[in-house]
Amino acid sequence: MDAIKLRLLKEVAELDSLPVGAYNIRDNGQAGGRNTTANIDIHTKTDKPGIDIIIKPGTKNESVHIPVVISESGLKDMVYNDFFIGEDADVVIIAGCGIHNAGCGDSAHDGIHTFHLGKNARVRYVEKHYGEGEGSGKRFMNPTTVVHLDEGAHLEMETTQIGGIDDTTRKTTGDVAAGASLVVREKIMTVGEQTAITDFAVDMNGAGSSVNVISRSVAKEKSKQEFISRIIGSAPCAGHTECDAIIMDDAVVLASPQIEARHVDASLIHEAAIGKIAGEQLTKLMTLGLTEQEAEEQIINGFLA
Repeated sequence: MDAIKLRLLKEVAELDSLPVGAYNIRDNGQAGGRNTTANIDIHTKTDKPGIDIIIKPGTKNESVHIPVVISESGLKDMVYNDFFIGEDADVVIIAGCGIHNAGCGDSAHDGIHTFHLGKNARVRYVEKHYGEGEGSGKRFMNPTTVVHLDEGAHLEMETTQIGGIDDTTRKTTGDVAAGASLVVREKIMTVGEQTAITDFAVDMNGAGSSVNVISRSVAKEKSKQEFISRIIGSAPCAGHTECDAIIMDDAVVLASPQIEARHVDASLIHEAAIGKIAGEQLTKLMTLGLTEQEAEEQIINGFLA
C-alpha cells in the first residue's frame, strides 16, 4: 500500500501494519489482503460484492479487522457483509472506511452489514468513517446495519464520524430477543455544508431485552444534521434513546427520538437536547490562557470523548 492508504488505515482502524488475527482489507473496491484463523473464517460472496464472516461458537478473545480504503476519485463502492457469530462467542470487530479524494469525481462507499448473534454471544463493534483530500469531488458514505440478536446476546456498537464526509445517511434496524441487549454509541461532527442523517429503528420483542442509544454530535458552520430514533417495546423490556447536540455558527440540527410501547411492561425513555457552547465554559478556559478557538476545541473534544 502507498502512504495515502496506510494513513487511511491508521485513521479508521488504528493500524500501522497488518493486524494480528483475522482480517479482510478492501482496497479501492478490490481485495487488499485477508487472513483467517482456526475460529474465524472469511468467505467472498459469490452473488454480490462482500464477504461472510463466520465465527465459531465459544470463540473468545479474538478480533476481526475489516477496513475499507478508497483513494480513487470517482469510485462508487458497495459491499454486503454478513457476520455469523456462534453461541457463547465473545469477540471484537473493527470496521471503518477512509476516503481520500484528490480529484473532481465524487467517491462513495455504501456498506450493508448484517449481524446474526447466536445465543449468549457478545460482540463489540467499532466503526469509524474518515474523509480527506483537496479535490473538488465529494466524499459520500451510507452505512446500513441490520442486527438480529438471539436470546441473551449482547452487541455494543461504537460509531464515529468526525469531519471529512460530505454526505452520509446511516441506517440501523434490528430485533432483540429475550434477555438480549443492544448498546449504540454514536459520535458525529459536521462542518462546512456537510449533511449527516442517523435513522435508527429497533424492536425489542423478548422479555428482559434492552436497547440503549446515545448520540453525541457537533454541527458547525452551515452543516445539517438529523437524528431519527424509533424504539419499539413489544415485550417486558427497557429502552432508552438520547440525543445531545452542540450547534454552532449557521448549522441546523433536527432531533426526532420516538418510543412506541406495545406491551404494558415496556419501560421506554427518550431524551433530546440541542444547544450552544455555554459562555461561562469559554470564559473559564480562556482565563487559563487559551484562545477562544482553543477553548472551543477543548470543549468539543471533551463532549465527543
